[in-house]
Amino acid sequence: MTLVYQTPTKRIIRSNMAASIITSKLTKYYGRDKTPALDSLDLHIKAGEVYGFLGANGAGKSTTIRLLMNFLQPTSGSAQIAGLDAVRDTVAVKKHVGYLAGDVALYPKTTGHELLDYLARLQGSMAPEYRATLEKRFEVETAKPIGSLSKGNRQKIGILQAFMHRPDVLILDEPTSGLDPLMQEAFYDTVLEARAHGAAVLMSSHNLAEAQRVCDRIGIIKHGKLIHEQIIGGGAELVKTTFRIVLEHPADAARLKKAPHLTFISDEGPAMILQATDALGPALKSLSQFDIHSFSTQQLSLEDEFLDFYGDKS
Repeated sequence: MTLVYQTPTKRIIRSNMAASIITSKLTKYYGRDKTPALDSLDLHIKAGEVYGFLGANGAGKSTTIRLLMNFLQPTSGSAQIAGLDAVRDTVAVKKHVGYLAGDVALYPKTTGHELLDYLARLQGSMAPEYRATLEKRFEVETAKPIGSLSKGNRQKIGILQAFMHRPDVLILDEPTSGLDPLMQEAFYDTVLEARAHGAAVLMSSHNLAEAQRVCDRIGIIKHGKLIHEQIIGGGAELVKTTFRIVLEHPADAARLKKAPHLTFISDEGPAMILQATDALGPALKSLSQFDIHSFSTQQLSLEDEFLDFYGDKS
């Protein structure tokens, strides 16, 4: 298969791209909690793809990222990065990854220049010309102690350390936090540049507009479960048909939740909210197998889905 990408400056073709981030039933319980912080997460992010990971605070985004980075150990399931096991091969994995934490903590007494030099030596792979390009693009203040910088300027140094060695995989937790609109645009261009070079990018965010601006696909996570995925790159349709169903026989609810061609979203009292997984016809055929008391549909944009169905209703 041949994939074609458009960058701000050039068109690059890459062939036979292998998966770069894979999770299989990845699950995490904290302490004695009976409810998992992350519940059987399956992700498959290809090289040359930007995946937006959306959800509210506490949804499981940062837990996922910490598991991928092996800062936490999974309760069950597994994760692979660039074909390596995230736990067993954790040292080798770090050679492939550019990582930006959600709350950047950098040595306050060192200058940005000193920190970036140190991290470049630690990483072992150098791209000095690209680092210089990024320093200019983001107008980074590298001569001052990091502790004297504003949040936005510290964030820019965090972005540089993640991107400067041109990693195969980028794992970015709320990367535009503290950036002004001009620097956000510089960040989006840098992400697209990394994608064009074949990097797989996992980017967590609260910002749906940001995801639609830069991502190829998005996933919405709620209460530790991935409840929705959608292609959004290349002008893909952002509208889904959603059903509000009240069953004649409530005991059929469990069966309806597993019906083919439908994705269960949430319960609203006696009503069940579901979405057509693909074409509308097969979804309606699945619904026809049930005795339905009431039925309504609406066309929801991706933004409607995020706002109306992400909320903590269940």
